[in-house]
Amino acid sequence: MDVLNRPAADTTDAEAPDGLSPAPLRPYVILAVVLCGLYFLYSWVQYTHFRTPSWDLGIFGQSVRAYAEFRAPVVDIKGPGFHILGDHFSPVTALLAPLYWIWPSPASLLFGQAALFAASAVVVGRTTQQVLGSRAAGIGLALAYGLSWGLQEAVKSDFHEIAFAVPMLALTCRALILKRWTTAVAWAAPLVLVKEDMGLTVTMVGVVLFVKGQKRLGAALAGFGVAAFALTVLVLIPAASRVGEYDYWSKIEKTGEGAETSFGQVIGDALASGERWEMVFFLLAIVGFLALRSPLILLVLPTLGWRFLSQDANHWGMHWHYSAILMPVVFLALVDAARSVRTSPRAWLAAYAKVVVPVATAVALVLAMDLPLRELLKSETYRTDTRAEQAQAAVDAVPEGASVEADVSLLAHLTADHRVYWVGTSKGATPDYLAFDLRGWSQQISDPAQLASQLHPEARYEITYRSDGFAVLKKV
Repeated sequence: MDVLNRPAADTTDAEAPDGLSPAPLRPYVILAVVLCGLYFLYSWVQYTHFRTPSWDLGIFGQSVRAYAEFRAPVVDIKGPGFHILGDHFSPVTALLAPLYWIWPSPASLLFGQAALFAASAVVVGRTTQQVLGSRAAGIGLALAYGLSWGLQEAVKSDFHEIAFAVPMLALTCRALILKRWTTAVAWAAPLVLVKEDMGLTVTMVGVVLFVKGQKRLGAALAGFGVAAFALTVLVLIPAASRVGEYDYWSKIEKTGEGAETSFGQVIGDALASGERWEMVFFLLAIVGFLALRSPLILLVLPTLGWRFLSQDANHWGMHWHYSAILMPVVFLALVDAARSVRTSPRAWLAAYAKVVVPVATAVALVLAMDLPLRELLKSETYRTDTRAEQAQAAVDAVPEGASVEADVSLLAHLTADHRVYWVGTSKGATPDYLAFDLRGWSQQISDPAQLASQLHPEARYEITYRSDGFAVLKKV
């Protein structure tokens, strides 16, 4: 008998009353530990080798440190005295404060994200086994999910607040599949604390509940999601922002040089973008397109919507962290669809449902050979080069407790025990030290002292450390 058509066995499993197949937790916990180890190893090597791709780890490191010290989440990297809730509404990151108490380093955030991603794989895998009745399907899909391009690219992009949304969405989708409606609401509602746009995703969870016959509950949740989105972008963020508004509207309203665009032009550009559609193709291809048969797929629409409308090319493709929250949705939509169509009168569709999980697993494993975690198989990944040594020397040249203005490559390494500004956004502050990545600038950086005088004409700085790649200057 095919595993997808196998009847649920008699079991004492806690989920058995729902007619689910037994799914012991241990195999999935073991898999999660392995995935967590891989995610964190990649992040740790990237961090210790100064391969940070953006300023985000420094920003989140600074904000979580503030929460851990019971201070307002002021992030000087974004500008002196900048309140981070005036940028994105992500108070959920305060939950990392206890971890930061134990390990006061931005690396603790990388571990937290690895653990959250890995935990979501437990939800995906165990739900698959319970619903489809096959341990092989559960382990296989959990592995495919854990190695999916959305999660791997998020790991490569250091830490972001969406790390919390990934397991929460997995648990929301699981509850919807198992028809545990109030549980679905309980997991979905707190998503509004992860990031402002998640209110629209919560709204879509309400729509799915409505479609599934829970009209009153669905309407209430949808209304809550819309209200939360409006409250955050129209009231809470502007109240904390220096400019008094939600700054990211400009990502839709303007093009590269600030020229105004009509909404029609924005829509036209979005629909004509090959890069955007390529991302959607791969999103659906990793689950064999069968996820389209589940109403859960509606949950990807808010995120895809704002990414399509955005004029920022970083939002369009398969890189960065923006697709991570889509992964639990499409994989569990696949599970939901496979269950619903395995008894379809269309013979080809029922037959496809029997093979789609191993196909999705195979596709994920093949794609994984060209994704970030593959770097862990290369010896040069772990080799410390001259640049990393020079960067560490530059960090060590800044005394603990001093204020410092630094480049992206050094920011995160300084946030734990310094007041850190980013080069170019420190107007109004005169830091004790400046730390420059000489290869991150144009040719005029050949004279760091001259650059220091241009950035801070009110002060005088002298070089205290200099190498081929970095320079540190002290205010005198």
